[in-house]
Amino acid sequence: MILPKPVKHESRPGRFVLDERTAIAADPALSGVAAWLRGELAPVTGGELPPGEPGPGTITLRFGDLPHEAYRLTTGDDGAQIVAGGPAGAFYGAQTLRQLLPPAVFRRAGGGPHAAQGAYIEDGPRFGWRGCVLDVARHFMTKHDLLRFIDLMALHKLNVLHLHLTDDQGWRIEIRRYPRLTEVGAWRKESQSGWGGPMDGRPHGGYYTQDDIREIVTYAARRQITVVPEIDLPGHTQAAIAAHPELGNLDTPPEVGTTWGIGTNVLNVEPATITFFQNVLDEVLELFPSPYVCVGGDECRKDQWRASPAAQRRLAELGLRDEEELQSWFIHQFDAYLAARGRRLVGWDEILEGGLAPGAVVASWRSEFGAVAAARSGHDVINCSNTSLYLDYRQGPGEAEPAPFGPVLTLEDVYAFEPVPAELRDDPAAARVLGAQCGVWRELIDSSRGVDYMAFPRLAAFAETVWSTRERDLDGFRARLAAHLPRLDAIGVEYRRAEGPLPWQTRPGVPGRPEDPQGWRSKLDAWTANLR
Repeated sequence: MILPKPVKHESRPGRFVLDERTAIAADPALSGVAAWLRGELAPVTGGELPPGEPGPGTITLRFGDLPHEAYRLTTGDDGAQIVAGGPAGAFYGAQTLRQLLPPAVFRRAGGGPHAAQGAYIEDGPRFGWRGCVLDVARHFMTKHDLLRFIDLMALHKLNVLHLHLTDDQGWRIEIRRYPRLTEVGAWRKESQSGWGGPMDGRPHGGYYTQDDIREIVTYAARRQITVVPEIDLPGHTQAAIAAHPELGNLDTPPEVGTTWGIGTNVLNVEPATITFFQNVLDEVLELFPSPYVCVGGDECRKDQWRASPAAQRRLAELGLRDEEELQSWFIHQFDAYLAARGRRLVGWDEILEGGLAPGAVVASWRSEFGAVAAARSGHDVINCSNTSLYLDYRQGPGEAEPAPFGPVLTLEDVYAFEPVPAELRDDPAAARVLGAQCGVWRELIDSSRGVDYMAFPRLAAFAETVWSTRERDLDGFRARLAAHLPRLDAIGVEYRRAEGPLPWQTRPGVPGRPEDPQGWRSKLDAWTANLR
């Protein structure tokens, strides 16, 4: 069974056998996909999968008159043929071919032969934006583990990695013009245990060099994944302010953040600060070819601006009514900067407050009202609803869950998610929904093993919501997942079992985050009332 579910899947007579004699025949423009597939399959065949001619015993990749992410796959005695609209479609067809073969092909070594039953598959995605936010700022993820996560995304036909690189607790990208951002900002003296718990007394840190970033971006691109960088501003910037106190609003500079929650330290609104971050983005744009760049814009507390004479003077000079409009003005500076360089700004739905920057894309995370408001205002939307897609939320009740964080969000809850909000179903504005992305936020996920547990198998459920049709069939999904889990086992993914965490996956005594931290639901009600 294939996951995510393809549009059409029929059984056909015969079978395709993968062994040491198998070859790959590919159109020249699909040579990159052929090279990737050769690298995945050769270790489990004992052969090299050399270039060959179409026919029995050969995997053939060729172009056809299809959308660029769509493909047709046929397997049988005559070999395996993938017809695709572009390299992305050929790649997804190759991923489906791997799933037709036994789970052993997902191991890094072994012997064949491996057989796939005859099949005919027509497939293509429902949405063009099928993403995952990965937070490497709260807890750093090594390059090795990040590349592995990219492979797991690609297996599930996701195509956007939204990389959350900066926050109060860490700055994770080398900026050569400002080396203190990583010399100081990439390191904190300790971290909070759980949510509101004691300090662990262990230093934490790390960052990606620019060469690392180039490698990550290229590696992802070869797997048809676009990496969208996030440089969060004007809030979530304490690590940057610790490295460069002139960016803040206080006489006494803060240290890099060590606790979780919404911090009070935000950027000042001086021209020099805007120039500083535009200089940062100059280097970011050189590293990330993505047409989209996220600047955050979320959870920016205005206390320091209200208390700052300089911020109040700036507000008056600009003729703005309040601090909400001041943040909107701040975001507009970066929208214009990015637009002038052919890029589009992405921001969390707080950028709706005080006026939306023209051309901005809204990542709507606080339920779905922001998605509806932005789409009806003519703005593109990515549905990131926390109530359905935040994979840092606990997967079951009780204290056994290793990250007792937020409300319970089960596998079934994620599978029930629909990217187009109900309020837009019959509205032409629904066309503004680019797709959706799940979130792996990592305040309480401090290891890659923890990422495995929290992300899987819920990420597989999410993948179906953005790739497959609108119809939901929970029993069918469970059957597909049952066939899929042995593939994850072969890869070594330490996912959550249906019966709950294994003994070593529990973290008894770790303080949890309350179901409604900081009165989030009441704040959302007030925010949506203001938008109306």
